[in-house]
Amino acid sequence: MWSEPDEYAEAVLDAVERIPPGRVLSYGDIAELIGAGGPRQVGRVMSLYGGAVPWWRVIRANGHPPSGLEVEAHENYRAEGTPLSTDGRRVDMARARWTGPDQRG
Repeated sequence: MWSEPDEYAEAVLDAVERIPPGRVLSYGDIAELIGAGGPRQVGRVMSLYGGAVPWWRVIRANGHPPSGLEVEAHENYRAEGTPLSTDGRRVDMARARWTGPDQRG
């Protein structure tokens, strides 16, 4: 059963929409950015409502894309020029992590 996103979910989705192309944040980074919840809560919001936002820009802290969506995520990473690790299996968090809404990089 689908329901409308609550206030917390809206905050998560708004934060995800602000991540620029080619940049990423971890689930924990999103929780920190909005000042509430944690990685699991953000993951839950993304699993329920994330299809309407650039979901591939929210990844695990180790740089791996969401489970089961790796192929589609990598297509988006290539299209956006997201920095990847040398093996190409995960995002290079040191180079791709977005520094926040007040930064351009």
